[in-house]
Amino acid sequence: MQIEQTRSFKKSLKRLHPKQKKNLDEAIKLVMKDPQCGKEKKGDLAGVRVYKFKMVNCLNLLAYTYDDSCDLITLLKLSSHENYYRDLKNEMK
Repeated sequence: MQIEQTRSFKKSLKRLHPKQKKNLDEAIKLVMKDPQCGKEKKGDLAGVRVYKFKMVNCLNLLAYTYDDSCDLITLLKLSSHENYYRDLKNEMK
């Protein structure tokens, strides 16, 4: 299984503390085991899945796409819930 990261995901990854990175790594491992675990979005965000998880007592959302034909997960965005979907739509354009 391959994993790619978008520029905005890499940018948000740089801001994390080591304990937060550990929680994120666990979430990514869960997504790798079961790419269907995230909730599939509709409308403008069709094809995008969002996995919700706790990162040091705060709810965070991890947006990704999964292409089963080439077994590829693309990590799109990591953030808290505030304005998450609006920002994700803007990045997808």
